[in-house]
Formats: sequence, C-alpha cells, structure tokens
Amino acid sequence: MFAACIPEIFDLIGTRKSYGGNYMKEPNRRHIVVCGHITYESVLHFLKDFLHEDREDVDVEVVFLHRSEPDLEFEGLLKRQHTRVKYFQGSLMNAMDLERAKVHDADACLVLANKYCPDPDAEDAANIMRVISMKNYCEESRIIIQLMQYHNKAYLLNIPSWDWKQGDDVICLAELKLGFIAQSCLAPGFSTMMANLFAMRSFITSPDMAAWQNDYLQGTGCEMYTETLSPSFSGMTFSQASELCFVKLKLLLLAIEVKPIDGGDTKISINPQSSKMPANTVGFFIAQSAEEVKRAWFYCKACHEDVKDENLIKKCKCKHLANKTGATPATPFSAALSKPLLNIKNSVMAKEENGSKPVMNGRPTNKPADQQKNGKMEVGIADDQAKDFDFAKTEMKYDSTGMFHWTPARSIEDCILDRNQAAMTVLNGHVVVCLFADPDSPLIGLRNLVMPLRASNFHYHELKHVVIVGAVDYLRREWKTLQNLPKISVLNGSPLSRADLRAVNVNLCDMCVILSAKVPSNDDPTLADKEAILASLNIKAMTFGDIITNIESMGDSKDALNNMGDTTVKRPGPIYGTNVPMITELVNDSNVQFLDQDDDDDPDTELYLTQPFACGTAFAVSVLDSLMSTTYFNQNALTLIRSLITGGATPELEIILAEGAGLRGGYSTPDTLSHRDRCRVGQISLSDGPLATFGEGRKYQDLFVASLRNYGMLCIGLYRLRDAALTTVDATSKRYVITNPPFDFGLLPTDQVYVLLPFERKQSRFSFSETEV
Repeated sequence: MFAACIPEIFDLIGTRKSYGGNYMKEPNRRHIVVCGHITYESVLHFLKDFLHEDREDVDVEVVFLHRSEPDLEFEGLLKRQHTRVKYFQGSLMNAMDLERAKVHDADACLVLANKYCPDPDAEDAANIMRVISMKNYCEESRIIIQLMQYHNKAYLLNIPSWDWKQGDDVICLAELKLGFIAQSCLAPGFSTMMANLFAMRSFITSPDMAAWQNDYLQGTGCEMYTETLSPSFSGMTFSQASELCFVKLKLLLLAIEVKPIDGGDTKISINPQSSKMPANTVGFFIAQSAEEVKRAWFYCKACHEDVKDENLIKKCKCKHLANKTGATPATPFSAALSKPLLNIKNSVMAKEENGSKPVMNGRPTNKPADQQKNGKMEVGIADDQAKDFDFAKTEMKYDSTGMFHWTPARSIEDCILDRNQAAMTVLNGHVVVCLFADPDSPLIGLRNLVMPLRASNFHYHELKHVVIVGAVDYLRREWKTLQNLPKISVLNGSPLSRADLRAVNVNLCDMCVILSAKVPSNDDPTLADKEAILASLNIKAMTFGDIITNIESMGDSKDALNNMGDTTVKRPGPIYGTNVPMITELVNDSNVQFLDQDDDDDPDTELYLTQPFACGTAFAVSVLDSLMSTTYFNQNALTLIRSLITGGATPELEIILAEGAGLRGGYSTPDTLSHRDRCRVGQISLSDGPLATFGEGRKYQDLFVASLRNYGMLCIGLYRLRDAALTTVDATSKRYVITNPPFDFGLLPTDQVYVLLPFERKQSRFSFSETEV
C-alpha cells in the first residue's frame, strides 16, 4: 500500500511551490509586508534605503508577497539578505495568502507602484484594489501606498477603514515630483535641498575634494527631526524660539505643531508669525543628528543661559524641568523607529487666526509697490475692507478653498500662441515648460506643476507666466485640469526647435523645465531620457545676441519681474544658452552624466553626488523612492514635505478635484482671505537690496538673525557660485546648494539665500529677484 503511494508523494513534493508556506513571525520582532510592483530593480532600490547602514537599530523584517516567482537575479538578492527579507508567492486578493504573510500582525503594509507603467490610472486602480483587499481582511492594518496620479487619491477615502490619523498614507508621485520641480522654479536648487533632507545620507568631507563639494556634502548630512521643546520656550513667538535655537543651540527650527483651540486635528505650521507657543510644543528641526536635537528638550534658561558651548547643554537637575511630561525622543524623519503617531491629518499648515499681525514694511518682495489701478487692488480685496463689501460685485479671484488663484475656465484655443504671436508677446521672468509627449502618452498631471505656482500666498502680479511648448493634441487631454489656472499659454511646437524656443524668450525665463510624458521603451531603458537630454544640450548650445537690444524695454513691462539684481536682464553683450536656468527630469539616474559636458562625475556616481543634482539642474523620480521608508518611520515627514511643496493642497481640495470639473471659484471672504496667510519658499540675492551688507564678509548667523527679526524670513540654506573666486555676479557660473550652513559660515556678495517668506498683506517699498541665476 505504502509502496504504491510513493510516486504520488514524490509528485506532490516536486510540485510544491518554492515560495509557499507561512511566514513564521519571531517573538518581539516586527515585520512589514511589501507588495504591488515587485521586481528585482524595485526591491533593490527599496531595500537599499530601508536597510541603510545608518539604520543599525532597525530590527524590522521585510516580507514580500507577489504572484510570480522571483527570477535568478532576484533570488540571489533574497539569499544575500535572507536574515532580514522573506519572499512568498501569492495574491493580495486572496485572504489565505494574506494570512500566510501575517498581514494582520504586520507593523505596516507598503504598496509599491510601477513608476514607468504605460497606463498610470490602471496601475493606481490595481493598487487601490490591493488596499481594499487588505483592509477587508484586517481593518486595523496600517497601509502606505504609492500612487501615480493625484486625482486617484480621493478613491482611497471611499474605503471605510482608511484613516489618515491611524497612519494610513499615500505618496502621490506626480504630485510630489512636479511639486518639487515647481518649487525649483521659485527657488532654483530647492528640489535638491528637500530631497537630501528626507533621504539617509552619510557624508565624509575630504581635503582632496573641491571646496564646493565639501560644503555641499556637509549639507547632505542634514536631516529633519522632531523634538519636544523644553518649558523654557513657553510663551515665545516662533521667531524668538527659532533665533534662540540657532544662536544658542545651533539648531534650525523649521516648524511647530499647532493644536487648534477648537480641539481639531493637530496641524504643522511652518514659520508661523505672531503666535505664542504653549508648553510641550513639538518642533521640527534640521540638524546633523538626533543627539544635537536633544538640546532643544534639555535647554533650561536658568541653568544654560550663560553656557557658550552648545555641547555642554545637557539634562540638568533643575526643578524647572522636573515637571516635564510627555517627552518624545528626537526622531529623525528617515531613520527613527516607528513610534505612536501624532494626530496629524494630511493637511496644510495651520492658518494664523490673529489677523492683526504687524506688517513688515521693508521686507524684500518680488515686485515694486505700484500695483493699484484706478484706486483698486489687483488681488482680491483690501484687507481693511474685508468686513463690509458687496459679495455680488466681488470678482472671484481664488478657488473655493482660498488656497489658489482662480480664473473662469478658458478653452485651450484662447491660450494657444503661434510662433509669431509668441515672439510679439513680451515674455520675461516666466517659466518655460518643454514637454515631450505623443498624442496618446499617459497624462503626467501638469496641474501639479502649475498649482504650486498659483498658490494664493502670492499676490496676482507675482505669479510667473507659464508657457508650455509641446504638442497641442496631448495638451488638450491635460487642459481640463489647467483651464481654471491663470497666466498659462501654449505654443504648439517642438522643444527641440530653436525657433520655438526663441519665440518664447527662453533666455529671459526664470526657469526652463524639461519634461517627458513618453513611455520608456523596455528594449533599452537607458534611452528613456534621450529627448530630455537632447533638449537640454540644445538650449545650452544656443546664443541670443540678436535680441539684446529689446531687453531694456522688456524690463519695464508690467509682466516682468522686478529686475533688481537680475543679471540676465542687466548684463550687456550676447547671452549664451548655458546661462538659462534649467531643470531636467530624468527617468534613468545614470543619464545624469550626459547633462553637463564639463563635469568629471564618474558614470557610477550616485545621483545625489553628481554635479547636476548638487546644482539643482537635474531631478529624478527615483529620489522619491526613499519617501516610502521615510513615511513608515515617521509620518510627519510627509505632511511637512507636502506643506512645503504643494502650495496648499488639502483633503478638501482633493475631493473637489476628484469630481473632474476642475477648480471651483469662490468669493473672497475674511475666512478664505485668511488662508493666504502662510509662508512660501523664496530666494534672495545678497548682491543688492536691503540685505546686501551681509554679503560683504559677514557670517551666516548675522544674516539669519537680521532676516528673522526685521522681515520674519527664515533662512534655510545658500545657493553659491561653484567658483567662489568670482566676486561679481556672473550668471555663466554654476551654483550649488548648501543646506543649513554652520553659524560661522562666511558669506559672499554673490550668494543667494533660501528663505521661508511669511505672507505680506501689503506691498513693501523693497523688492528682490526671487529666481536670479
């Protein structure tokens, strides 16, 4: 009998799946389940960040669940990481397979998206179905999902057990990628600074390296941390606390948690003005290590006021600190272990409720104060008239949430320019978007690029005109998401045509953005960036000497940015394409070596170490991969990043946009007007203007304190000429990003400063060029 069964037993053993079985969870060890787009490349990138060597204290096992068996290359990776990684074959739509992977016991479930899929909506729909299946199996599961398209975020809200407050979160690649690029249009290089802040970086400076590389690398070692502020900070304004942290503790305080009086959800407020901080406020810092940030918790005015060395600020036995409760350890956004999540929704910064803050007369701004026509303000309504105006006669200038500028829907035909019309239009200080797309290419969501540039915390005249150069057939499909945003023009042409580029005055733009919506070929993925690289090199090879004579008249144009310190406009002689401020989106990291012909980067150099990335002229979607790990370790990181780069996208707005009818207009009321009162990213030149004296050999700390006290501006970094020997403004030289320089860092007159600018209700006497090259 037994002998007769032997062949059947061998047959059963032979057909048993190699990656079947159940996950055996070790006691006291956490695990996460990773699913979705599981390939060798996606897993390699994910593990490289999640299991980074700087995360020595992370004892979390990674369990992959996928329908297919891994190939040989993938198997080799799994075997090398076998102590920390497990792989199971199965479907997320099957409850039995979810049971095998112990999804109900998992610390979190992460869903990866295919960033290069031909149909982003189908990819999102598949991943949302996976979330529905997991939530149906276990409602309490914490899920972090990558989505391609912004409008698909609203479908997650239809899942009854989806709860932002319990740690569920979504990383929208289109929103974040184009949001980063949009902020670089306002402050060149800002995308590089933010990408380095939320990724794990270890820096080692060397005397063999160029000085600019050492400065840049020191900045890449900075990360974001959270820490509870000591009781000594109670009753201070944010500006006072930020100055104390920088001068005394050598920390950069960026934002704080704000708990609304009505008991609503806790929100993050970045560089708030005129509000006193309550006890045990949680602060968000930029620093080199968690150890440094603990100074903010240990600081005691009674014991440490006279201490000169910040390293001596340790825990004291003072009675003032004895009653401190609820302390939370310093948490690096990208390195700390998961902790009880703070009750923070995916929300914009808290709006200031005290509308009577003093006006900072004289704070540098982007435009001269000649913006009144016929005694009427161009933007909304004057603040002192907010109480008694006639709604029926008020023009709708903002969307219904008050977060973005709005205009009645226009057809794309009304915004199309031909080459001659574009050449006759005085374009200066604008944003040129070079877009490569076939008529049937997947939508990239251009709205996510334009909306941060239309945030309501800009006055209308400060909005940069956006000119899109590309195929109109593709843009017609995108247009319904753009039709309610003001100051957009379309040139039906090719980004590789020099005639089209000259027609839109690419040499006078504040930023030229090069994007591609084309689907990468599976045959040779390295050729995915061929159009973007060709366009970049084409612009750099151009000369613009034939239109210099027109510059003087352009400088007086109403649409032009104020020229103070704008060397692109003032400098006589021919202008070369290498001067054009540019940011190129790349699919393949290794292609960054082809963007700059004069760099000496090794082809195997990591993206963040290359010259184009350090200078802010290149951006790759792979930079966003580390956000999955970052969000798992601390959800607040994503909330803060969204607040900084989206310009004010809120859950309410996402639901409105998901209706498919675009932005809705709204009348200006005191409540919606108060939503403008939030800070924005800017860049200030030290070559001219009220801060010019600081460029003459002063220290960074002097600039930081003066900017904060006099103008309410929070300095967060520098954009410096790579060749520091140049002492006059020379736009031909490349610049690089220095994140949070040391307090005694010497300033140069050619430096530009990254600042977080509070909203200014009234126009000031001073002005500055926010995006001077």
